[in-house]
Amino acid sequence: MSDAKQPGFDTLAIHAGTQPDPATGARVTPIYQTTAYVFRDSEHAANLFALKEFGNIYTRIMNPTQEALEGKVAALEGGSAALAVASGHAAQLLTMHCLMQPGEEFIAARQLYGGSINQFNHSFKSFGWNVAWADADDPGSFRKALTEKTKAIYIESVANPSGQITDIEAIAAVAKEAGVPLIVDNTMATPYLIRPIEHGANIVLHSLTKFMGGHGNSMGGAIVDGGNFDWAAGGRYPLLTEPNASYNGLKLYETFGPITLAIAARVLGLRDLGPAIAPQNAFNILTGMETLGLRMRRHCDNALTVAEWLESDERVAWVRYSGLKSSPWHDLQQKYCPKGAGSVFTFGLKGGYDAGVHLVNNVKLFSHLANIGDTRSLIIHPASTTHSQLSEEQLVAAGAGPEVIRLSIGIEDAGDLIADLDQAMT
Repeated sequence: MSDAKQPGFDTLAIHAGTQPDPATGARVTPIYQTTAYVFRDSEHAANLFALKEFGNIYTRIMNPTQEALEGKVAALEGGSAALAVASGHAAQLLTMHCLMQPGEEFIAARQLYGGSINQFNHSFKSFGWNVAWADADDPGSFRKALTEKTKAIYIESVANPSGQITDIEAIAAVAKEAGVPLIVDNTMATPYLIRPIEHGANIVLHSLTKFMGGHGNSMGGAIVDGGNFDWAAGGRYPLLTEPNASYNGLKLYETFGPITLAIAARVLGLRDLGPAIAPQNAFNILTGMETLGLRMRRHCDNALTVAEWLESDERVAWVRYSGLKSSPWHDLQQKYCPKGAGSVFTFGLKGGYDAGVHLVNNVKLFSHLANIGDTRSLIIHPASTTHSQLSEEQLVAAGAGPEVIRLSIGIEDAGDLIADLDQAMT
């Protein structure tokens, strides 16, 4: 991977982060199902615990299967380093743990996954972290929300469930002007469609549970360090820049430079908060990622075909899919992800709430469940499930109003998916 010519996406998806096992020659990365690792001697152990040497101590902090997954994710996103954790929510928690002190704030787009809105509005308050909300359609609203306490800006590259494309560069400019990092959840797009770091993001997060793993069988999350933020500027991030008492006064940024955030999330976040990814899950996601490009191409082709059919059907009131020329986000889609608009989108039936419930209850090929990014096509009514904790005003703001149906289009034959929706709407 050190050649001057950067390998293509599909090549990286297969080879990045992995190599034949040095002990056995196994070509596929093994599942290292162990809790701890033997030290060579007392000096080796002391160096590992003092962060003077990289290596394995305890699987809550690091595991060789996890390390291979991290290398692949970092390579695909173009980051300096990555950390794999137990879930996307865990990735959000550990990232904010590195950046926030009690009483401080971050700004988030209102157009987010309902679980993230809930975590930000409620659970994060237990840590004394406060959120201010802005409109992803209005980059200026992020500037208006800035205060002296603002420590980060958080957006989704493609919003869940609306499929809205966010103008990353415009919001990155606001973050840069304010001297705070831009955090982008890239779960819906994956690096196959959008690489947020190339558009000004400083931190990229993933729920690996979704498209990256792709098979609906394993939970995981990831933090990707862009390596492009000066944590020392302004003295606003003491956990990363000041002497750390738990490592004998070590200054993380001074020591680790462009991989500081990934290191801090591992040696402070995973060490003390503990949301480690299981080796089996890391293995499953690592394997799934080898076909990410192939799957995303089929996901996008199928989604566009289904969206076009829905848009032409007289029973459908509206379709929100940025791949459609009628979409208000179509220009942003062409700019940020010209290879496709992703798999997830929403639509509403003219019959409203009752028609939507009828559809969800009568599909046969689509699976009615709370997930996205599977090889199988999935359907859900967000207002009664994934976004049910939100007020009606918040539902509308998040693109999940009472009549909304969310589809996650899989890689089946598109004609079969259309036939299933057709019969279920009857």
